[in-house]
Amino acid sequence: MEKHQDNYCVILAGGEGRRLWPSSRREKPKQFIDFFGTGRTLLQTTFDRFAKFIEEDHIYICTRSNFLHWVEEQLPQVRRENILVEPVNRNTAPSVAWAGRRIHRQNNNARIIVVPSDQLIIGEEAFQENVLTCLDFVAHNDIMLTMGVKPSRPEPGYGYIQMGEPTQTKGISKVQSFTEKPEREFARMFMESGEFLWNTGIFISNVNHMREFFLHVFTDLPGRLADLRIDYTPEEELTCVQQYFPYYPNVSMDKAALEMTDNVNVAQCDFGWADIGTWHAAYEYMQQGDDDNVVIDSEVMMEDCHGNIVKLPKGHIGVINGLDGFIIAEEGDVLLICKKYDSSALIKKYSNEIGIRYGDQYV
Repeated sequence: MEKHQDNYCVILAGGEGRRLWPSSRREKPKQFIDFFGTGRTLLQTTFDRFAKFIEEDHIYICTRSNFLHWVEEQLPQVRRENILVEPVNRNTAPSVAWAGRRIHRQNNNARIIVVPSDQLIIGEEAFQENVLTCLDFVAHNDIMLTMGVKPSRPEPGYGYIQMGEPTQTKGISKVQSFTEKPEREFARMFMESGEFLWNTGIFISNVNHMREFFLHVFTDLPGRLADLRIDYTPEEELTCVQQYFPYYPNVSMDKAALEMTDNVNVAQCDFGWADIGTWHAAYEYMQQGDDDNVVIDSEVMMEDCHGNIVKLPKGHIGVINGLDGFIIAEEGDVLLICKKYDSSALIKKYSNEIGIRYGDQYV
């Protein structure tokens, strides 16, 4: 298909993915692993998805210095100037502000979609159609637009966007409210009301509004990335970023767009979506087999087992008997066996304690 020359994509690939430990490790987090055994990592899959309808040299990657070699190894087709390496970790919003300014230097009419690197999409054609519709919307509207999907279960690990007053464009509404990771009963109420959508963490804006958005969100800083002159040379830009990036607070794009400003719309989209941020989310996403067990790219024999999720290394065979609702995950030198239900806090706790007791190489 013909690719619109004003469309750009920013892929966020700097997270540590600690809730998927031990498969996701500090030195090689989830976006850089072939989690599902497809032959492509989550980052590569995300890049492939957008390269179908956005020019490859219009795709930018935000990451950390210790992950740069993974990005370069897995996406050799991406030019080095399209990889933005954060000087320090300040969450995703400062990185997007920098990426937006770099793209602005290339194209004053750019429309930008910002996406996490670790999501799973079901229904690629519907996704592509939704994205292109949203990109066209922001080309004519100075708004920060997020993409929402209808909840399929009362998932407490996701954010919930309440749809407000509809706009003149079908399927796009003002954001009425946002609740991040509610208790399960509230999540159930949100789902049953029909007024709420899951927050996909995907944000879309035209490049000029994106600058205004970040000037509003980040005030009183000694050097705002959104103020970078677009006539800077790449060397001058990097000098400013190295100097001023550490002054930024830790702010995610979700918080910046959905909690720190009220000029946000949400598009109700019809593709299938999952954020593979937790073992429980991976379990809900995957096709459940005999006795509701999920086995991810592993050789396993199970008996009298129900509702488990299992992921083992290649060449390892698991024999499991009598477990109900567990995570059984092994990677390298760490084996985790943990109750699946609301396990995220426990996994963070265990990974921290293992790091303190035995060393960071196990985290």
